[in-house]
Amino acid sequence: MKKYTEMSRAELLEEKEAVLRSYEEYKSQGLNLDLSRGKPNSDQLDISLPLLSEARPREKCFSENGVDCRNYGVLDGIPEMKRLFADMLGLKQEYIAVGGNSSLQLMYDTLTRAMLFGVLGSPRPWCKEEKLKWICITPGYDRHFKMTEYLGFELLSVPMTSTGPDMDMVEKLVLDPAVKGIWCVPKYSNPTGNTYSDDTVRRLASMKCAAPDFRIMWDNAYAVHDLGEEGDHLLDIFTEAEKYGNLDRVFYYSSTSKITFPGAGVALMAASPANLKQISTYLGVQTIGYDKLNQLRHTAYFKDGAAVHKHMMRLAEFIGEKFNITLSALDTLDGLGIAEWTKPRGGYFVSLNVMPGTARRVFELMKDAGVTLTSVGATFPYGVDPRDENLRIAPTYPTNDELRTATAILTVAVRLAAIEKLLLA
Repeated sequence: MKKYTEMSRAELLEEKEAVLRSYEEYKSQGLNLDLSRGKPNSDQLDISLPLLSEARPREKCFSENGVDCRNYGVLDGIPEMKRLFADMLGLKQEYIAVGGNSSLQLMYDTLTRAMLFGVLGSPRPWCKEEKLKWICITPGYDRHFKMTEYLGFELLSVPMTSTGPDMDMVEKLVLDPAVKGIWCVPKYSNPTGNTYSDDTVRRLASMKCAAPDFRIMWDNAYAVHDLGEEGDHLLDIFTEAEKYGNLDRVFYYSSTSKITFPGAGVALMAASPANLKQISTYLGVQTIGYDKLNQLRHTAYFKDGAAVHKHMMRLAEFIGEKFNITLSALDTLDGLGIAEWTKPRGGYFVSLNVMPGTARRVFELMKDAGVTLTSVGATFPYGVDPRDENLRIAPTYPTNDELRTATAILTVAVRLAAIEKLLLA
């Protein structure tokens, strides 16, 4: 079939009639399907159930250094959990502080502490600054954007490229002393699935920033979420930052949330020893310690990074099938000239760009047919997609049969919205 943009009006009307018939057939089924959030399916969660069978008789409630994990204390995590994270992520143990189940909470805590007290190098608490700005890579993660928006930052959009953020733009923006930081999901970025190149990591680590307390929020949520043995390579940000004397610039986050259970995982923050020392001053006021029994469960189940990798390859078989279903459906749009999409080698999302000016219409058509998508604009600061074209597709939550139906409807909705727009031109 030729491109829609090359069709005559008569051809478009004929195509619309056929596409509309398909759409109405789906709409009549009374479906209730969800492609909106990157949540694991229940069958995927079942793979981690053996973790819960790690019984805790009294003698197994102690960490290797003798701490009774049933009690208060140990703000930064038990040593075996730090060692597991270090092995899994290629980090130095002395850079790691273990938290609760949510890395997002650790990020929010970091920013609120900076607002109240500043960070190393801050001339004053951030709340005392006349103006605050933050760099947001687009399309990107809506919860990141909301966090900085709610705290009063002006959000600055920088487009994502195949190798990471447009670094020419980033390097210009950081010459403004009001720019305090940047959000980064460096491996299998949400939602594009792109991984930062070595050059991008080096430029982030070495760039000259006007703010002496500029911070990189390095949310490496999908560090081990490869869909095969040969996943994307990501350069170590700490090694590069240290080379250029900018070790304190990096705040790193990750968790086991989509490795085991999103509601009962273990999260970490990694930073320079100097950063951690400053943070510990405030952390001791905030908490008396996180869930160390959960840390013990995870370290008993995963002995080392190799065990985590083996587990992730089991998940990859499950998740990979869902990506294949999604990409096979999108391939039916190939050659029509109305959509482009990413084909990531890991992570949780596919980023779909439809014909500019039609994303909201696609969303409405999907909703009317009983399929929920992430809100249009969610992948941009302030919830506004200036081109009205980006849709974040989250394929992991539905069953495979539900996913086949939902993605089939998606392709029909994309085609119908494009035809409607072209007929109005």
